[in-house]
Amino acid sequence: MAGFVVFIFMILFVSSVTACDRCVHRSKAAFFYNDSPLSSGACGYGSLALNLNRGFLAAGVSKLYNDGAGCGACFQIRCKDNYLCSKAGTKVILTDLNTNNKNDFVLSNRAFKAMANPGKDLDVEKLGINDVEYKRIPCDYKGQNLAIRVDESSHNPGYLAIKILYQGGQTEIVAINVAQVGSPNWTFMSRNHGIVWDTSRAPNGPLQFRFVVTSGYDGKNIWAKNVLPADWKPGVIYDTKVQITDIAQEACSPCDDDTQWK
Repeated sequence: MAGFVVFIFMILFVSSVTACDRCVHRSKAAFFYNDSPLSSGACGYGSLALNLNRGFLAAGVSKLYNDGAGCGACFQIRCKDNYLCSKAGTKVILTDLNTNNKNDFVLSNRAFKAMANPGKDLDVEKLGINDVEYKRIPCDYKGQNLAIRVDESSHNPGYLAIKILYQGGQTEIVAINVAQVGSPNWTFMSRNHGIVWDTSRAPNGPLQFRFVVTSGYDGKNIWAKNVLPADWKPGVIYDTKVQITDIAQEACSPCDDDTQWK
């Protein structure tokens, strides 16, 4: 029990160090001419990525990717040219790692052009690389529950790999445990990469999950009961029947009042 408390403390400490996600940051953004790289990105969404957020997707640098914990995070991005670009900018979901540190984001073509004022989308596209400012925002899936997709590499019984979909709010899942429904014996799952978690010791029978979720300097456990049936199948998406909607609890002064964004 003491080890678990220390583990949670370490999680919250790391989260507090990286707090103030909603502060405004300034960098550059480029775009993909076609979206195929984003369907094979480092987060592990695969072709599922192209159906997220109407295709408004982004690859982020390592500080945003955060060893995979940043996958699924949502950002509002707007370019600095007031003549070409709107104040609303574009809203994207992080689905890939950008290894080019000259710009914080590489956006899908659709998301990049969405920064434009009406009729200026092609002019914005011609820029290629754009000066931008951005901040993290909560993800909103319009009431969609958190879902688990069993990866095709899984085999029942024994090895279970899952992908986390529709993670709402402004949060990070930092640990997942799985147990047979009704059992107190939890098995720790490891982050394989991005949104993919796995274990080679998956319990038999219908399965429940426990997620350790952080948001800013705050964190909590979320239980999802009776998620996978005993005969779970690879490639199938299962509804957890829970929603994650937490907003990051941050001490971000002086940017708490959002004046830098206006």
